[in-house]
Amino acid sequence: MDPGLRGQRALVTGGGSGIGRAIGLALAAQGVHVAICGRRARPEVVSELRALGVTGVGLQADVSLENEVVRVVDEAAAALGGLDLYVNVAAGTWHESLTRMTAPSWEQTLATNVSACVWGCREVAKLFIAQGHGSILAVGSTALVSAQPLETAYRASKAALKAHVEVAAVELAPHAIRVNLLTPGAVDTAFVADAPADQRAAAIGQVPMRREAIPDEIAPAAVFLLSDRLAGYITGADLIVDGGLHLRPIFGGTDQALAALNHAD
Repeated sequence: MDPGLRGQRALVTGGGSGIGRAIGLALAAQGVHVAICGRRARPEVVSELRALGVTGVGLQADVSLENEVVRVVDEAAAALGGLDLYVNVAAGTWHESLTRMTAPSWEQTLATNVSACVWGCREVAKLFIAQGHGSILAVGSTALVSAQPLETAYRASKAALKAHVEVAAVELAPHAIRVNLLTPGAVDTAFVADAPADQRAAAIGQVPMRREAIPDEIAPAAVFLLSDRLAGYITGADLIVDGGLHLRPIFGGTDQALAALNHAD
């Protein structure tokens, strides 16, 4: 089904790798002109975007800094001739245990994972209000439904992000601007690449589908939520794409025993 996004212009923060890259490419495949933003230059991703026949722009910024967020929104709008879509994927982790929590890690986590989105939404909302339309999407985390050790700052940041999305959805609705949250679960990205294999295996064991997602499996949900044609009456929503991780079922048997519960007779 055509999402009706052809010719629109998008800024994707964290768009150089993982979920952000996948979303940028999925949008480009629908004819959206895309500016990606990250800490590092990603010319190979810009080339991938352009190969899909759209304008691809690469921008660099430290989104934990307010002035950098303002700059990158201005540069993206100038490069693409305006903006219609804003996707906030950029996030970071600086895990520390409670008794070893430091102000720098706490502040960096909140600045990167929450403040950056607030400043980005503030700036794009000014553009969207002036033109009478726009769609905003932030990427959350199933950390909200699963309290993990070392994640005090990270979990707090994602809870705050969800709260921000909901308030923004209410405030911007009169201007025909939709704001939604996309919550992935365990995804095979650089975000978890350094995790020990046994930890990743244990985490996968909590997923009913018994595997991690790949970024390309998250991107279609982003395209759906950003599309006024497909999701025009959806705002302030949280679409969970996590293979059932948020359910965290308790079952003492094996996968084979679980499957046998519903075998055909």
